[in-house]
Amino acid sequence: MDFDLPDTALAVREGVAAVAAKYEHAYWSRCEEEHRFPQEVFDDLGAGGWFGLCVPEEYGGGGQGLLELAVANMTLCASGGVAGTFFYVTTPGFGAMTLTRHGTEEQKQRILPGLADGSLQFCLALTEPDAGSNAIEIKTQARRDPSTGSGDAADFLIKGQKVWISNVENADWMVAVTRTIPAAETKEHGLPRTAGFTLFLVDVKEALAAGTLSYTPIPKMGSNILHSSQVFLDDVRVPAENVIGEVDAGFAVLWDVLNPERILAASGGVGTADAALRIASDYARERVVFGRPIGANQGLQFPLAQIKAKTELGRLMTYQAAWLFDQGRPCGNEANVAKLTGAQVGWEAANQAFQTLGGMAYSKEYPVERIFRDARIAKNIPVAEELVLAHIGTAMLGLPKSY
Repeated sequence: MDFDLPDTALAVREGVAAVAAKYEHAYWSRCEEEHRFPQEVFDDLGAGGWFGLCVPEEYGGGGQGLLELAVANMTLCASGGVAGTFFYVTTPGFGAMTLTRHGTEEQKQRILPGLADGSLQFCLALTEPDAGSNAIEIKTQARRDPSTGSGDAADFLIKGQKVWISNVENADWMVAVTRTIPAAETKEHGLPRTAGFTLFLVDVKEALAAGTLSYTPIPKMGSNILHSSQVFLDDVRVPAENVIGEVDAGFAVLWDVLNPERILAASGGVGTADAALRIASDYARERVVFGRPIGANQGLQFPLAQIKAKTELGRLMTYQAAWLFDQGRPCGNEANVAKLTGAQVGWEAANQAFQTLGGMAYSKEYPVERIFRDARIAKNIPVAEELVLAHIGTAMLGLPKSY
């Protein structure tokens, strides 16, 4: 059993750390205050190939895997740019990883080079206002347009509404999750609940120009370096060659979207914990009250030590889940445990950093208030903590389902 990271992952950690070191906490806080996309760091990471790690070499990428992506994301977040986890979840996760595994050769040639050099961005459109976390019940429908051809050659028209879609304003492409067989019909015909899903590549800029796609940003508490939006699809036209995988059999593809998303979210949580612990520890060493550094007080020292231990456990679980995915082995259980652990320890670290800095944590002079706001959402997305616990209870412990 070998717990050493491969040389590829170590090189990624070093390379991303060198880029991230150019952007201090003040940079990320300024982008957050201005609700501005951190274009400078995004361009730097893209130019270095740090988004194209999992793109095969023949398309200009690094030919590596999810483990290297997780290490890259963890490193970026540990530098203080904790909301930067959206960079890795949206474009390499939703885009490069999905197309590398499930794209056609034409799709790969058309899109992967732009993902490898950082010139293209992605978003995922899954969640809906009425369905919430119950993806089975989504209603966004894709239907054939017979005026464009017959059979498998005909275009699709997508109609529906999505919510909490992150990065649509920057995205060139959207992975749109639709129903080509409504949920009610699958029940009526005795089909599996996961039948009738189809995933599409939607050209976002083309659909915006056509007026068939629109979005409204949702004012939110944190992570304002990019929007999270309501998205409206009003007969968005998609050519048949933009289907990802097979028509009506998209749920198999979706699992290969959701598991990497959870693993990358886990890596972001661990990186967030690293950043928060570093800030708290530095302050606790330097701040002297009652004649000694406050870090000598076990009331502050022990909680930080406890969180450090949990951070290392979360790191190992994230590495294991990513490694399993790269090996083509089942990783659903590990992805869920990693996501749960990463989200919890990121929030606990941010919360304890807040407590360590005392009243100064409330000041925007320090980055703790930003990290505190950004860390909290990870307990709710990309899957709510309660649903992860339900999976662990039923799938791993064999307990009965409540539904």
